[in-house]
Amino acid sequence: MRFTSLIVELLRARPRLMFWIVALLMAGLWLSVPMLLYRSPPGDVALLLTYGREYPLGTPLGPPLAFWLGDIAFRLAGNSIFGVYVLAQACLVVMLWALFLLARAIVGGQQAVIAILLTTTVAVFSFPGVEFGPDVLARPLWALLLLHTWRIAGQGRRNAWFALSIEAGLLLLTSSAAIVLLALVVVFFVATERGRRAFTSLDPLFALLVIAALALPHLIWLLRNGVPALPQLPAVADLSDRARLLATLFGGLLLSLAGAALLIVLNSSRLARKPEEAPLIFRPPVDRFAKQFVFYFALAPAIAGSLISALFGSDRVFGGAGVALAVSGLAFTIAAGDLIYLRRQKFLRTVWLAIVLAPAAGVTAQALIQPWTEAGEIRTAISAGEIGRFFSENYQRRTNQPLRAVAGDPDFTTLIGFAAPSRPHVFFDTAPERSPWIDAARFNATGGIVVWRAADTAGTPPADVLQRFPGIAPEVPQTFGQLVNGRQSPLRVGWAIVRPKRL
Repeated sequence: MRFTSLIVELLRARPRLMFWIVALLMAGLWLSVPMLLYRSPPGDVALLLTYGREYPLGTPLGPPLAFWLGDIAFRLAGNSIFGVYVLAQACLVVMLWALFLLARAIVGGQQAVIAILLTTTVAVFSFPGVEFGPDVLARPLWALLLLHTWRIAGQGRRNAWFALSIEAGLLLLTSSAAIVLLALVVVFFVATERGRRAFTSLDPLFALLVIAALALPHLIWLLRNGVPALPQLPAVADLSDRARLLATLFGGLLLSLAGAALLIVLNSSRLARKPEEAPLIFRPPVDRFAKQFVFYFALAPAIAGSLISALFGSDRVFGGAGVALAVSGLAFTIAAGDLIYLRRQKFLRTVWLAIVLAPAAGVTAQALIQPWTEAGEIRTAISAGEIGRFFSENYQRRTNQPLRAVAGDPDFTTLIGFAAPSRPHVFFDTAPERSPWIDAARFNATGGIVVWRAADTAGTPPADVLQRFPGIAPEVPQTFGQLVNGRQSPLRVGWAIVRPKRL
């Protein structure tokens, strides 16, 4: 008797419902992880909120859109980091939805769900997206751009040009890799007959005008502040090292596909005793142009991103792994053929669930066990809320004014910048050009807090801090707890108040 699980029946009869179950499971998983385990945001999220608070037209870290949206999400959540975590998972869901629509247009709804299931196994290892930033925001924009590129070139829908122009303009406001990604799209249009046919109307011209209008604010900022200089090209003697870096970067992307490859191997007919009893997922034949489209965008961003990063000596794939591997699940599905048998259903379901949950389990184990095995500081274990409240309340109690600015150690200033109730400006006193919204004169006039890592119980300021802020009187250093204290040394923060000047 043939056994077909409820999940397979849902996949056949209600592919859209199956998609939403998978997408919301992923989003809920990676929303709960930081909310339960992180007392400070991971990576550069605090720095993102520092710049987002000022709403610049450009930043040293790239175009400004992700910084604006991060601050908006933070404010809408009541000045809570929860809003930023929700925004990151919203990006994941939108990306998966756009990829589902793209896959459904090419391989049908049933196999589109299989493509998304394979994509999620790639996502959890290469780009779970907890750390919101330009790379995370670029993923849904890139997926939407590919969807409308297909509707224009593959389906001949001229009305998709407007959506494509909006997405391209927003991508230019999001990622420094946008120019390369858009160039790859243009190359595909020019290299294919259907693509060249789409260029015969006036729609591309109107799209170009929309893109230019959206990118104009950041372009003006670049003209005023200067286009960031590209890193120097490697010398001939360094080419072998860069070649090894290229192999490492591209190999890392291939390694991220291991989960999807494992599921494909386990579903092989050689491992099934009765392959004729396996349920079948059918799709209409995929034409040659669709295969060219999928395989081109599965390979070109990964190759270009790895090559550019290796050329300039970066240890991260240019544009991010999420963009490079966006259509990998769809590429696997097309390569599997028109007929896909789902063999050993219960076992495959268990393996898929284990692959999806494994990274979250690893993060949990790291947060709870690492403090007992290593003495190094874990940034996400630092209580940002406690630090922000302490310095904000003490400053207001001493000066009868809200805390307006904070300077000193960047690790602490960026945390205080978003966690303090007054949202003070962050002054990067060691590199003032990074904080053009405030300078030393304004900081001294408005007053603020200077913080540093205290090396002793007296809270003696480091020599460089005393040089930049002469005359400060250090307070008794404050010790803050962590999520799990373990073997870590107490986090001791030295601080001093710069009182505001009377006008």
